[in-house]
Amino acid sequence: MTRRLLRRPLALLGATGVLTIIVVAVFAPQLAPYNPLTPNYGAIFLPPFSPGHWLGTDDLGRDILSRLIYGARASLEAGLLSTLFAMASAIPLGILAGYYRGWVDTLIARANDVVLSFPFLVLAVGLAAILGPSLLNASIALAFAQFPQFLRIARGETFGLREQEYVQAAIVNGAPDRAIMLQHILPNAINPLIIQATVSIPMSIIGAAVLSFLGLGVQPPTPSWGVMMSAAQSYMSQAWWYAVIPGCAITLTTLSFNLFGDGLRDILDVRMQS
Repeated sequence: MTRRLLRRPLALLGATGVLTIIVVAVFAPQLAPYNPLTPNYGAIFLPPFSPGHWLGTDDLGRDILSRLIYGARASLEAGLLSTLFAMASAIPLGILAGYYRGWVDTLIARANDVVLSFPFLVLAVGLAAILGPSLLNASIALAFAQFPQFLRIARGETFGLREQEYVQAAIVNGAPDRAIMLQHILPNAINPLIIQATVSIPMSIIGAAVLSFLGLGVQPPTPSWGVMMSAAQSYMSQAWWYAVIPGCAITLTTLSFNLFGDGLRDILDVRMQS
C-alpha cells in the first residue's frame, strides 16, 4: 500500500496534509505561541507578518495563528466524531438490510430514503438547532446527515457479498448469521466504507465550520475556524486576513482529505482487482 501511495504524487501530498493537520491538532498546546483566549487590547488588528504575530491579530488582539492551531482541534474532532458516529450506526443496519432482505430491507431502505431526500447541510443545521449549540451536538447532527451514505454502501455491498460462494457455503453449513456478517461480509465490505469515510470527514469539517458560523456549533470564545469567520464578517473592510486565513485553513484541510481519499480509492481498487 505504501509503494502504491508513493507512486501517486497528489495522494502523497494529500496524505502529508492530513498528517500535518493531525499533528497540529494533537500538539496544539506545544505549537501555539500564545494563549488563544487571552486578549491583548494594545495589539488589535495587527496585519500578518507583524513582529510576534505571523498571521496578525483579531478584534480583541488575540493571536490568529494560535487560534488557528487550536481551531484545528475542533474541526478535526467534528470530522472524525461525526464520521465514526455515522459508521457505527449505519453499517450494522446496512448489513442487516442487505443480508435479511424482505421486510427488514424494505423498512430500513425506505427510512433511509427519507433521510437521504434532505440536503446534507439543511439536515445538519436543522438537527443542530433542535439539539442546541455545542461541538458534541454538532457532531451528532453531522453524523445523522451523512448516515444515509454509509447505510446505502453497506447495504449494496452486502447484497452482492451474500451471493458469493463462500457465504452461501457458510449458510449451508449452519454458521450463525451473526458470525457470517462479522467474519465474511463486514471484512469484505470495509474498503468502500473506508473510502466513503475519507469523503465524509472533509464534508463534516465544512459542515462544522458552517454550524459554528451560524452559532450552532463551537461557541465563542473557544477557538474554531467557523467561529473565527463568523466574528470576522463585521471587519472585512479593515482586517481582511481575519476571515481569509481560517477560510484558507478549511480549504487546504478539505483538499488534503479529498486528495488522500482519491488516492486511497485507487489503491484499494487495485488491491480488490488483484
